[in-house]
Parts: sequence; structure tokens; C-alpha cells
Amino acid sequence: MDFHGIDLNLLAAFNALMAERNVTRAAARVGVSQPAMSAALSRLRKLTGDPLFLRSAQGLLPTPRARDLAEPIGNALRHIESALVQRPTFVPRDAALTFNLGLSDYPAFVLLPALQNALEKQAPGVSLSVSAFSSRDSAVDLLDAGTIDAAIGVPPTQSDSRIFTRTVLQDEFVTIVRRDHPSARRGMDLEAFLASPHLLVSPEGDRYGLVDEALAKLGKRRRLALTLPQMFAAPAVVARTHLIGTVMKRVALASPARRQLVLFAPPVPLASVRFDLIWHRRNDGHSGQQWLRALVVELAAALESAL
Repeated sequence: MDFHGIDLNLLAAFNALMAERNVTRAAARVGVSQPAMSAALSRLRKLTGDPLFLRSAQGLLPTPRARDLAEPIGNALRHIESALVQRPTFVPRDAALTFNLGLSDYPAFVLLPALQNALEKQAPGVSLSVSAFSSRDSAVDLLDAGTIDAAIGVPPTQSDSRIFTRTVLQDEFVTIVRRDHPSARRGMDLEAFLASPHLLVSPEGDRYGLVDEALAKLGKRRRLALTLPQMFAAPAVVARTHLIGTVMKRVALASPARRQLVLFAPPVPLASVRFDLIWHRRNDGHSGQQWLRALVVELAAALESAL
């Protein structure tokens, strides 16, 4: 392939299309018209000999070739930008910008209040825009698209060199019942655990969770009476019903219904749950995001020591 005469604006167009998955939004991102972006995509296809992006109901889906090109092209553009533009040092108290953060329910409830409080004190001109996600791999999609700067959630199912992770929070499971439940007096052994109907928290809507996997190894099954996607609703439901729930410890301790609950160690072995700070390689060197990530790590460490 002869690279002489290649318009480097095509690389910026490709980067925008990869981030936006939409021709119109990609055009706005780089400040050109929609027809100009369509023409750039046509030239990119001719240059690479690949369609690069295929239309679907969810927008433009990148082909395997486009995914292979995404990281080297993104890195090349960042190197060019770094060479041409002197980035100012990030000063939290003087900064005026918005960080886009992806949060699953747990870190939103447990960590977000402390994070917002710290921003108000240390960086009053900085604001947060939070995007929710439930599927663990949705965070990677949001990072790839440039929708968020970082995420906090359960680790993605697959590792990838373009995605960086660091564990910031861990929690253990507890089994909860209301205070006048028969098991609250007798104790929570396996027999008592299986005697009552159960509540299952399943953000993705599955009716088979970690508890069911552990019971299956013992040749046992529980009876599910309720499946719900919101983990922080579970303690309030358990406090007013005959259901048994198994939730993360901080969820139970932070619930307004805490006084109406009794907590037990689950009668089946359950591994602790890990929550990672997740970010994209392209954001790794951004001084402002480096500061935000360090702040998240510091606040999470304080929460861990308090549990």
C-alpha cells in the first residue's frame, strides 16, 4: 500500500466513526458535514479494502478489521496531538470540566456520595455525568464508544489490552431475614435456608444465581418467589415479607430497613464480589482522569477499611 498522499483527516474520521457508531454524530464530532463524513467513510473503505462499518438497528457496527485498526489509529492520533499541543497541568481547584463516569448500582450507592463530596471540596468546578449499566461488558462498550471516561463495576468477562482495570472494592454476601422470621430465632442452617421462599437479585434478569450454583453442587434447590433487578430494594422487601434474601453486606447495612433485619453468614460457600475501576488505554495518560482515578482509589480504600 502506498501511503503517500493519504489524507490524515481520514484517520480522524475513522476515530470519530468508531466512537459514535453514527455518521451524523461522527460528522459533528470532527466538525464536518454529514455528506463529507459519508465520503470519508467511502474513501476509508476503498483504502482498506474492507466495509469497516455495517449498518444495524443499533447503529454502525465495526467489522473485525475496524476493531483491529481502532487502537493503532487512536494511538497515532494521540501521539500527533501530544506532539502538537502542550497539555496544561491539571489543577483540581482551577479545573472546569465534566467527567463522564459509568457506574453500576453498587458503586453508585456505596461510593458516589463520597466522590461527589470530595469533588465539591477539592475541585468545585468539576462536575460528574453518570451513565448506568447493568451488564458487566456494557462498560467496555461505553468506553470503546467514548461515552464515558471510566467505569466502576464488576470486572468484564474478558480481558483486553486496550482496557485497564484496578480492583477498588470488595464485598461479601450475607443472608437476611426479617426480625420475626422463624430463622431469626433458630439460626440459619441449610435446612432453615431451604424451608422458606427466596428473593433473587439479578440485574440481567436470570433466575439462577451464585446461590443456586452453590446449592446445585450439594444436590439442593431453593424455591424462588421473587426475582428483581434492583439490589438495594431487596432489604426493604425482605423486611416486610417471609422471604429469605442473600445480598452484599454493604447493601444490607446501608438499607433504611436495617433495623428490621437479621444478618447471617450464608449456609453455602460464596466467593466475595469484586468491583473494578475500568478505563480505556486512550485515557490512561490524561492528567485530569489520572487525578479522578486516584481519588476514586483513595475513597474506595477508606470504605474498605471501614467495613
